[in-house]
Amino acid sequence: MNGMGYGITGSFWGFLLNLLIIFLIVGVAIVLLNRSGYTAPRDNERIIKMEKDIEEIKKTVEDIKSKLEEI
Repeated sequence: MNGMGYGITGSFWGFLLNLLIIFLIVGVAIVLLNRSGYTAPRDNERIIKMEKDIEEIKKTVEDIKSKLEEI
């Protein structure tokens, strides 16, 4: 029976069904990524901004440490 087109991968319709399932999974993954706010360029900007903020915090902490040592 498999050679007569009744299997999932043995016929043209089975091939289309497999493609449809693959496209559905990829589509769901893309929708979920977009919904979660995943965008590469904005993320890079956020990371750069966070790095600058961290550097400023480190400088502030060093200043506070030096003032505490003076006291």
